[in-house]
Amino acid sequence: MEGDRRTGPPSQSLLPDGHLVLWTLFSVLLPVFITFWCSLQRSRRQLHRRDIFRKSKHCWRDTDLFSHPTYCCVCAQHILQGAFCDCCGLRVDEGCLKKADKRFPCKEIMLKNDGRATDAMPHHWIRGNVPLCSYCVVCKQQCGSQPKLCDYRCVWCQKTVHDECMKSGLRNGQCDFGEFRNLVIPPGYLTSINQMRKDKKTDYEALASKFGKQWTPLIILANSRSGTNMGEGLLGEFRILLNPVQVFDVTKTPPIKALQLCTLLPYHSARVLVCGGDGTVGWVLDAVDEMKIKGQEKYIPQVAVLPLGTGNDLSNTLGWGTGYAGEIPVAQVLRNVMEADGIKLDRWKVQVTNKGYYNLRKPKEFTMNNYFSVGPDALMALNFHAHREKAPSLFSSRILNKAVYLFYGTKDCLVQECKDLNKKIELELDGERVELPNLEGIIVLNIGYWGGGCRLWEGMGDETYPLARHDDGLLEVVGVYGSFHCAQIQVKLANPFRIGQAHTVRLILKCSMMPMQVDGEPWAQGPCTVTITHKTHALMLCFSGEQSDDDISSASDQEDLKEAE
Repeated sequence: MEGDRRTGPPSQSLLPDGHLVLWTLFSVLLPVFITFWCSLQRSRRQLHRRDIFRKSKHCWRDTDLFSHPTYCCVCAQHILQGAFCDCCGLRVDEGCLKKADKRFPCKEIMLKNDGRATDAMPHHWIRGNVPLCSYCVVCKQQCGSQPKLCDYRCVWCQKTVHDECMKSGLRNGQCDFGEFRNLVIPPGYLTSINQMRKDKKTDYEALASKFGKQWTPLIILANSRSGTNMGEGLLGEFRILLNPVQVFDVTKTPPIKALQLCTLLPYHSARVLVCGGDGTVGWVLDAVDEMKIKGQEKYIPQVAVLPLGTGNDLSNTLGWGTGYAGEIPVAQVLRNVMEADGIKLDRWKVQVTNKGYYNLRKPKEFTMNNYFSVGPDALMALNFHAHREKAPSLFSSRILNKAVYLFYGTKDCLVQECKDLNKKIELELDGERVELPNLEGIIVLNIGYWGGGCRLWEGMGDETYPLARHDDGLLEVVGVYGSFHCAQIQVKLANPFRIGQAHTVRLILKCSMMPMQVDGEPWAQGPCTVTITHKTHALMLCFSGEQSDDDISSASDQEDLKEAE
């Protein structure tokens, strides 16, 4: 009896367990279902937004969080997320996108042929979300200080004005394009150009004469994939300050096509700002050379650099710094371009002729702006390049990229894959053979900087040598004893082995495979002959507003040595 009472019927003992199983399944499946439903709704909203973006005249971009307090330009409500236009700066909530498209026009890159004078450009006002620390052009008091949608901004001249200061004369007044009027291509100019081309006229000089000689239109060529992937954000900031037709993403529009805009401008007036690494700069300069081949030399622009890559040695040589990380506003970058001076940059032809094959193979040709090398630094670049090709998303940080270079440099210090280079290579400078010591690498320099900011030719600066120049038609040739020697030179604890200067450099690789690189583009090379000769000049813009510590110290060291002599 007692045993039967203790055991009880099986159905009663299993019933609570069945409820527990059901509640467990429900508690597990409910969050999964909610997550799936939210993701489905989110994907539907994204498809809806993309459909609106595709049909819209605005250049919309969506964001999950605005960087500063923002109000919808349609419903005037405070919003944390939504969409903004890259060209005119309009900001709206997701539900107000269609209304914003109908109510607010975007920047016009060309004026409509409606009988208006092409040189009369009215203000294009947008209400609300004015930049921080902006001031009213009428009363000179701060704008945008109230926590609501208030005050106006012109999308062309960037002037701001209070709601109460906005008068009919100011609302309908003519826009002078503001601080950067000498860099902007006015919509009226493009309208006139379009009409002249229809009439088969090409006298653009007379059309541009009303802008004055100080008008130097700027074309932006940005690589959205360079360095820390800042290019995409910079494209939007430049579109707001300039005419959107002047701003190009080179990953979507090749430089040779973008530079055809120069042919619609006065002779020798255009300037180009390249936002990217040294590789992007070389790509643009190659496109400029193609313009010369096409007979468009009168339209050749001067090139400035905003460094977004890893090494940025060319931009450092030209005074644009070692890397841009948003430390100065884009408006200041444009001011620096306006103040920059024109200089020339030597460009060199690197011809690599493989040995054997009865000379049936066509020699490989490269264009060099920075440097050529064979040895440990080329090996580091080759290893880095191989891993970046496998996983490009992992190499979007400038600091991480340099850390990877450090890892491979440390590895080569132990392995020494490039030892006994002097037994494998013959070197000729201007036709004269040079006896080499026991080296691991040879570097041929065109510019002053190498390896991410090191003045290789000057070394520690304790010896009198002529400063390396990028416009003298001479190459500087140095040797290094290994990866550890390269590291010592980087921190100014050692000098390179200076081989000499020459107009023509010839290297003969007699045996084995060796790593080589031209401007950071590496490859593994078998027995060959490498010949470096002068190719052409490039017109660059040099900014002398700031000097690096290396520039100041190397110049002062040279002056001290001259005084001591």
